[in-house]
Amino acid sequence: MWEQLAREICDKTLLVCRRSGDRIPYLTGRDGRFDDQTDRNISWWTNGFWAGQLWQVYAFTGDEDLRRTAVAIEEKLDRALLDDMGMDHDSGFKWLPTAGEDYLLTGSGDSRRRLLLAASNLAGRFNPAGEFIRAWNDREGKNAGWAIIDCLMNLPLLYRASDLTSDPRFAQVAARHAHTAVRHFLRPDGSCEHIVVFDPVSGKKLDTLAGQGMYAGSAWSRGQAWAIYGFTLSYLHTGDTAFLDAAKKAAAFFCGHIPASGLIPADFCQGPDCDFEDDSAAVIAVCGLLTLAEATDDGAYKTAAERLLSALVKHGRCDLTPDTDCLLTRCSVSYDAPVHDHPLIYADYFFTEAVLKLAGKGLVIW
Repeated sequence: MWEQLAREICDKTLLVCRRSGDRIPYLTGRDGRFDDQTDRNISWWTNGFWAGQLWQVYAFTGDEDLRRTAVAIEEKLDRALLDDMGMDHDSGFKWLPTAGEDYLLTGSGDSRRRLLLAASNLAGRFNPAGEFIRAWNDREGKNAGWAIIDCLMNLPLLYRASDLTSDPRFAQVAARHAHTAVRHFLRPDGSCEHIVVFDPVSGKKLDTLAGQGMYAGSAWSRGQAWAIYGFTLSYLHTGDTAFLDAAKKAAAFFCGHIPASGLIPADFCQGPDCDFEDDSAAVIAVCGLLTLAEATDDGAYKTAAERLLSALVKHGRCDLTPDTDCLLTRCSVSYDAPVHDHPLIYADYFFTEAVLKLAGKGLVIW
């Protein structure tokens, strides 16, 4: 099943690549075509994922159109490296799927330099008082003490930088932030905060915010998925079992709250009268669970992952037709977003990564 689905994803990705060129998409419009963040917002956090999908499929097919387009997008993102307000905690999302995959497959010196520039900026966001990586930027410093669960997935950029330079400082920053996430983001029941606010001077924890969840203290499903995958990756990069224990705890909460349908809600705390779904949370969790299964040799995690993917296929959440640019159709940016149930590029990327992984063909980039 997974081999056939992988081929269908690859076929559609190649078709869309040739149709869309070097657009940098965030979502798919009502016309079924990608939008383009190239001139709208070159520093947007999702701008690496389409190129990452192209690289994943290139590694499977060897089609040169995919490689050329991915490189063109990577080169466009050089503008983002010069945007001081745009260089935030999401450098891993922008440059691991682009420069990271390029360097992995081609050994490009330019890609290596981009990785290290992005990693240096990310490491520079570390606040030693609270041992956290600051999230977003603002001119007045009002959110100087904000950190978010998503940042766990950007830490592999720092681990990679330490590997490339034999300089332990990058990995030390990553591990310290991950330990802060264990202490302050992971709740006793295994659910996660989205935003934690620290005093940027003293490092004291001040507050938690709802962020993209339903309310402060709820369980935003995509944040829970970031935690599963992110903690697992920090364990694999460091061998620190505190991260493995955290990943297991986050996974237990997620798997314990999968609805009978197998389709993941935008927030696990939403009521039965709310039908907001988030395919992106499902496929990010799948990637995390598959990685956790390999790290622990526990097949139950793989079984849960396959259940989530099978539900997306069974319930028609996958669009493999040639007429549209997207792969997954029912995503939610946040619980309180004005629009729900639409495609998002990062959902497509992690769907591709997950299916190729199950087919034995995926690249390990994180």
